[in-house]
Amino acid sequence: MKSAKYVFVTGGVTSSLGKGIIAASLAKLLQARGYSVTIQKFDPYINVDPGTLNPYEHGECYVTEDGAETDLDLGHYERFLNEYTSQANNVTTGRVYQTVIENERRGDYLGKTVQVIPHITDEIKRRMKILGDSGKYDIVITEIGGTVGDIESLPYIESMRQMIWEYGDDNAIVVHLTLVPYLAAAGELKTKPTQHSVKNLLELGVQPDVLVCRTERHLNPELRKKMALFCNVTPNAVIESIDLRTIYEVPLVMLKEKLDKVVLGKLKLSSRNEPEMDKWRDFLFKLEHPKSEVNIALVGKYVELPDAYKSINEAFIHAGAANECKVKVTFVHSELITDVNVGNKLSGFDGILVAPGFGSRGIEGKLEAVKFAREQNIPFFGICLGMQCCVIEYARNVLGIKKAHSSEMDSKTPDPIIDLMEQQKKVSQKGGTMRLGAYACDLSKGSNAARAYGKTHITERHRHRYELNNKYKQKLEDAGMVITGVNPETGLGEIVEIPSHKWFVGVQFHPELKSTVANPHPLFVRFVKAALDK
Repeated sequence: MKSAKYVFVTGGVTSSLGKGIIAASLAKLLQARGYSVTIQKFDPYINVDPGTLNPYEHGECYVTEDGAETDLDLGHYERFLNEYTSQANNVTTGRVYQTVIENERRGDYLGKTVQVIPHITDEIKRRMKILGDSGKYDIVITEIGGTVGDIESLPYIESMRQMIWEYGDDNAIVVHLTLVPYLAAAGELKTKPTQHSVKNLLELGVQPDVLVCRTERHLNPELRKKMALFCNVTPNAVIESIDLRTIYEVPLVMLKEKLDKVVLGKLKLSSRNEPEMDKWRDFLFKLEHPKSEVNIALVGKYVELPDAYKSINEAFIHAGAANECKVKVTFVHSELITDVNVGNKLSGFDGILVAPGFGSRGIEGKLEAVKFAREQNIPFFGICLGMQCCVIEYARNVLGIKKAHSSEMDSKTPDPIIDLMEQQKKVSQKGGTMRLGAYACDLSKGSNAARAYGKTHITERHRHRYELNNKYKQKLEDAGMVITGVNPETGLGEIVEIPSHKWFVGVQFHPELKSTVANPHPLFVRFVKAALDK
C-alpha cells in the first residue's frame, strides 16, 4: 500500500486569512498535475462537531455524503476538488477528547495517567493518518484551525511536530499562512508580524517550509528576501497571496506564484505535466464576463452573517456562470417582513429563495415571502425549512387550513402539516441525531426537478428532523401543489412543486451542498434560468 505525504497548513498573526481557500487551491493544482489529493480540517473547539452551533457562531454547518456535520471549509474543499469528503475529513478537539475519555473508561490505557502528551496527541496523530493510510491518496493536506499561539491549538501543533519528526522533512511539510499588513501612515508593508508568527512556531519546535503571505499590496523582491532570511525559508518559498475579487481566482494566482511546484519540490515529488486548468479558466471567464444579470432575494433569519448561507451563495456563483449571468443576491431578513410591507421588501426581484433554518423566529416573514412569490408568479426556490414554509403557506391560504403549521414551531397545532419524523420521536440528544447525509429520491417524470436533473432517480444530502406529513398529501395535490420527489424507502415527500406557476420548487434536502465549479447544481441552474426568463 502506498504511503501518502503530508502538507500541514497553519495560520498566523490573525484569523480569517483564508487557510481553507489556500488549502483547497493547492489541492486543486496538485490534483490538476495528476496527484490524488484530499484535505482534512482539525478544529480546536470542544464541540464534538459544529452541528449544535448557532450559525452566528460559526457560519453554516456543512454536511457530507456520509452524514458528518462539519466545518464550512469542507465545502470549499469539495467545490474546488469536485470530490466528496467524509467523517474522517473534519476532526474537533471535542471528538478527540471524547474518544480518549471513552478509551480510559474502558481501561485501554492499563492504569496509566492520561495526559495531553502522549494520549491526546497520539489520538490526533491517529486521526491525521486515517486518510493517508487508506492507500487512496498521494498527498494529504491538513488544515490546522485557529491561529498559532492560541492555547487550544497547541496539541495540534505538537502532533504536527511529531508527524514531521516521524515521517521526515521529505514526507511532511508546513505551509504557514500569514499576514503582511500595509501601514498607510508609514506608507509601507510590514514583515514583523510574520517574523513573530514564525518565531511562535519555532518555539513550538516547528520550522515552516513555505510562507504564504496575505497582503493588500504586492510584495517587492526585497521584502520577499527579507522574510526568507529572517524566517529561515528558501527565497522561492515566500508566496504572495494578494486580495482578489473572488476566491476562484486563487488557484490561478497560486499557480503563477508556483506554490504547487515549491510544495512538490519540498516533498521530493515530480512536477509532472503543467496543470490542466482550462475548464477552471473557462468558468472564471464566464464569472467575470456575464452577459446579463438577475436579482435574487434570499429570505432568511441569519442574514447578518453571510457565512451562514455560504454554500447557497457559492451555488449561485456556479449557476450564474453556467447561465453566463451575474447573480446578484440580496439578503432580506425574514423577521422584518410583514403582510403590510412584503410588497415593498420583495418587489423588483427576479427570483425569491427562502433559506433553511431552525426554530420559530422569523417564520411568519418567510410565509409572507412564499405567499408573495406564489401569488405574483415570481420564480421560487425553497430549501429545507423553506420547503416546509411553502407547504404551510399553501395549506393555510389555498386549502383554507388556517391553523396549519409545523409541530416544530407549534407543538399544539391541530394541523401539523409538517411533523416530527417517526424515527426522531424517541431522540433526546441534539448532536448528530438528525436525518443526516445522502438519501435517495425518485422524481416524477415531466416535473421541474426531473427536467433539471435529466433523470428520475437522484441522491441528495439532508439535515432535518421534521417532514411533510403524508396525511395531507392528497389534499395538497388536489389543490394544485404536487409532491414530485419521494424517498423510495419511506415514502417521505422530498420535493413539492406548483405546476401552474412559472417555476415553484421546494426541496427538503440541501442541494447547495453538492454544487461545485465542475458540476453546478442543476436546481440552482434552472432556478437562475427561470429568473432570467422572467
